[in-house]
Amino acid sequence: MTAIVLRDYQSLTLADTRTAFANGARAVLLVAPTGSGKTVMFSCVASGAMARGGRVLILTHRQELIRQTSQTLSAFDVPHGLIAPGHPPTADAVQVASVQTIVRRLAGLDWRPTLIVVDESHHATRTTGHGRVLTHFAEARVLGVTATPQRLDGQGLGRAAGGFFDALVLGPTVAALVDAGYLSRPVVYAPPGAPDLSDLRTIGGDFARDELAEAMDRPVITGSAVTHYARLCPGQPAIAFCASVAHAEHVAGAFRAAGYQAASIDGTLDDATRARRIADLGTGALQVLTSCEIISEGTDIPIVAAALLLRPTQSLGLYLQQVGRALRPFPGKGHATILDHVGNCHRHGLPDDDRVWTLEGRKRRKTDPAPDLAIKQCPVCYTVHRPARACPSCGFVYPVQPRVLEQVDGELAQVQRAAEREAAREAAKQAQRDAKTLEDLRRLGAARGYRPGWAERVHAARQGSQAPRRASR
Repeated sequence: MTAIVLRDYQSLTLADTRTAFANGARAVLLVAPTGSGKTVMFSCVASGAMARGGRVLILTHRQELIRQTSQTLSAFDVPHGLIAPGHPPTADAVQVASVQTIVRRLAGLDWRPTLIVVDESHHATRTTGHGRVLTHFAEARVLGVTATPQRLDGQGLGRAAGGFFDALVLGPTVAALVDAGYLSRPVVYAPPGAPDLSDLRTIGGDFARDELAEAMDRPVITGSAVTHYARLCPGQPAIAFCASVAHAEHVAGAFRAAGYQAASIDGTLDDATRARRIADLGTGALQVLTSCEIISEGTDIPIVAAALLLRPTQSLGLYLQQVGRALRPFPGKGHATILDHVGNCHRHGLPDDDRVWTLEGRKRRKTDPAPDLAIKQCPVCYTVHRPARACPSCGFVYPVQPRVLEQVDGELAQVQRAAEREAAREAAKQAQRDAKTLEDLRRLGAARGYRPGWAERVHAARQGSQAPRRASR
């Protein structure tokens, strides 16, 4: 059997997992970021359990994830069977199962696992197919793995909250993996003019899908996505996350019209077509792949340089799953470009922020205040970054503002962030006003990364505004 070579943080995480089981836990939830190699880690666990005479059931919920898990097990010489449509039953000690398929076959199964591995285990609640399988094999130990142990409905995954898990193991953070070179540094841009979603209903904790698709599938938003891609990461392999299947098709069409190789992917496509289009993004046959949910979660696509966020979401988990698709490094990739056209970074923070994960649930209330995120947005190049004196992308220096203190009943409250943003916007406007000549405008446009012709248009507009007006009749 081929030895599984683990990274140092993977070895440490698995050691913590074994300790949790040794301390009496029956179901352990392992949390590690997208791109950290969770499939490798649980394949190592499956290999060890098999070597000790155990029987392992690995649960996953998409064809892409079944294929991905099977390939990883095969790479490590772990014999296994597949419980999925079109695959005959085998007597292997390790079985990779489609949740939907095994739920239908539970009554007829005479094979019982000693360990169940639940991939994307934030889906494992009492009311889901994952939960039905765990309840049916209640005597088995459970290892859950996920990058985002937080559900949109607020339901906790811990046993005390009505879930299945009684211990939490935290792997490395995104920031730690970026510092170590295992993930790419995310550079986030949030272009101005994010869509107004104030009138959209919320259903199940997120924006109503039909209303969201209608709000997002508009030429001005799609055009902005193509324009910013062409300016910031032209030709680089990118995934655009869309609000509906039709929206994904329209976005792919817009990129093709602009001269890029683009295609959409959705659940209506056959497995071979979906697999080919995902592979084409890695080989360069496609430059942009648009998707409605199919590749938001779990699917490993190593050659992705940029993520285009065209679906607003109130789900922190979905946001992190999407941006995580672009964080895997590959040769020649300097950083991961995140083009957030829908303001998700302002809702949830930056991809590499440290976050607190627990097994407890949380109640969602309409009156919950928006999180006070420690981020700034450059008024010149629109990079979103942590507070700093200068923009890390274009070097714009934020003007120093005096602290404004508000006195309320003897308590001092510091009011600062709104004033800083307004001052920065005014400074950017003043810089453009100070550019008097066409050459001044060209230098300013180059510094800000504007497309060719911007300076000429501004200069022409100024000349037009100075021309004498005709008297109205």
